[in-house]
Amino acid sequence: MKTIAEVCQFLDCLYPIALAESWDNTGLLVGDRTQTARYVMTCLTITPASVQEAIDRGVNLIVSHHPLPFHPLARITTDSIAGKMLWQLIRAGIAVYSPHTRFDSGSSGINEMLCERLGLSEVCPLALVGDNSSDSRGSGRMGRLAPPLSWPDWIGRIKSSFGAAAMRAVVSPARKIECVAVACGSGGSLLASAIQQGCDTFVTGEMNFHSCLECQSSGVALILLGHYQSERFGIEQLAAQIQSGFSDLAVWASERESDPISNW
Repeated sequence: MKTIAEVCQFLDCLYPIALAESWDNTGLLVGDRTQTARYVMTCLTITPASVQEAIDRGVNLIVSHHPLPFHPLARITTDSIAGKMLWQLIRAGIAVYSPHTRFDSGSSGINEMLCERLGLSEVCPLALVGDNSSDSRGSGRMGRLAPPLSWPDWIGRIKSSFGAAAMRAVVSPARKIECVAVACGSGGSLLASAIQQGCDTFVTGEMNFHSCLECQSSGVALILLGHYQSERFGIEQLAAQIQSGFSDLAVWASERESDPISNW
């Protein structure tokens, strides 16, 4: 049987530690490396619903994109939501591993997956990670559409790619869409790089109001998929990646987590 350590080593090779942002908390965050791994569940975020699913299904390891804990904790008690979830996971012997920004930036990570979904070619990072400037991996992605698309055709492609009936956007209907920047989750920190490199469009999960105004002023069309929508599909593919490396494990993406934001 495989151990937690072996699954961690597999993920560390797939998404190297050097790709993590300096502020991030990644790797094995909770658990015993020597423990046997039989059931592994991936999720975008650890929530009360995903914790209960893991307990009900006898999970040994949760691979969560968003870290828990993210910031250092002075105490672990049931007085807070995060403390209660950690207490429940520890009592149930469930380990927690988070790849987070390593998964965002990896050569087979979420941003690469987004580019593939959008049909982009000549894909490269928006910002390199680490000391090696020749590294093909890095934060965000940019790529090209060939041939360029009109705004209506571009919106149609995105809606069909993500099964969305509607989405938020800073529109630019008069121009062709050709050079596209991509950043899963909250991509505002990469906007300056996208503008500097001449991208005419930015696709991300969410962005604050003032960054949206900057897009408008700079003539950059902006597509906001929603944080959950821009990353959840990658969690499903991460489960498939782990399964491909360990045929004797049962691996699945959480079936109980959902987007906390709904349209009315």
